[in-house]
Order: sequence, then structure tokens, then C-alpha cells
Amino acid sequence: MAEQFPFYAYLSRMKYISRWGLMRNTMTENIQEHSLQVAMLAHCLAILHNRLRSAEEPELNPERACVYGVFHDANEIITGDLPTPIKYFNPAIKENYHQIEDVSKEKLLSMLPKDLEGEYRGLFFYEDVDPAYYPIVKAADRLSAYIKCEEEVKAGNGEFVKAKESVLKSLQDMHLPALDYFMEHFMEAFSLTLDELN
Repeated sequence: MAEQFPFYAYLSRMKYISRWGLMRNTMTENIQEHSLQVAMLAHCLAILHNRLRSAEEPELNPERACVYGVFHDANEIITGDLPTPIKYFNPAIKENYHQIEDVSKEKLLSMLPKDLEGEYRGLFFYEDVDPAYYPIVKAADRLSAYIKCEEEVKAGNGEFVKAKESVLKSLQDMHLPALDYFMEHFMEAFSLTLDELN
């Protein structure tokens, strides 16, 4: 029997890792669903970045941004989704969690054949390999969280009101023209009903 590698079987378990663990949800969200949305948003933000960037800023490949979004939370298959209030409770926890993230990424990479490991290392550690993409993927990640908050508040879930305000402030503090454009031209539609969208 050929040697077996569990990498993709582990990735398939992203659908079992729920987000927003400390919050009462009207609809659960897992990291697989979240990662798809982040990928789509990162793709869009990269396109907008290229149209709005200054001459000093690098042009970004939207497809690459999309793939980074796909894998940005893959390590949470091992660590689980640590709620934001805990993750950023103090600098020591934040620093230790970053170390745990790195160890879990290395664990996933070790589940690949050696000749494929290098193909995925840059996806798991993209912020070191392609730092220009980090603000775009981070913005897409937060934007996905804001959309989740908007959907929950729209459904009458007051549990997400403060989270929505907090995430909106973090988005505004990023000062990314691509993100600002998205917020101005696309965000309002998320508060509409299906009939209103048509």
C-alpha cells in the first residue's frame, strides 16, 4: 500500500471548527465557510487596491490574495478558534498564541510529502513571504467578521451589537483605500432583504 498523508483529510475538517464560540448565534459559522468568504473578499480588495494604489505601492495578484484567504485560518483545525477577547486579552497571551499558531502550521505542513511541503509553506506563512498581502487578507478577515455581525444584528440578535461596533472601528482604523471603497459601495447591501436586493 502506498504511503498515506493526512494533510487534505485534516483540511476537510475545517467544517467542524465553529467560530464565535462565546457568542449566541442565530446561525453557526465554521472556519471553512469563513475562509471561503475571506478568499472572495481578499480577491476583491486586491482588485480595488490595484485600481486605487499610489505609485509607491506594489500591484497585487488578486488570485494570490484569494488563495492566501483560503488558507489563512487552516491551522485552527489543530488549535480551534480562540475567541478574540481571549486571544488579545494581554500581550503575553497574544504572543504565546502566535507561537501556537506557528507550531500548528508546522504540524499541518508535516502531514505532506516532503516534495510538496514547500508548495504550501508560503501559503501558511504568507505574511513572511509576501508581506504586501497581509493588510489585504487581514482586512478581508475583519470584513468577514463585520458581515457576520451585520447578519446577526439584522436577525435581531443583540448579542452582536457591541461586536459590530468594535469590528467597524477596527476596519476604520486600517485606513485602506480598497477597504474604504468596499465599505462605501458594497456593505450596505448586506443589511437588505432578498427582495430588496432584486
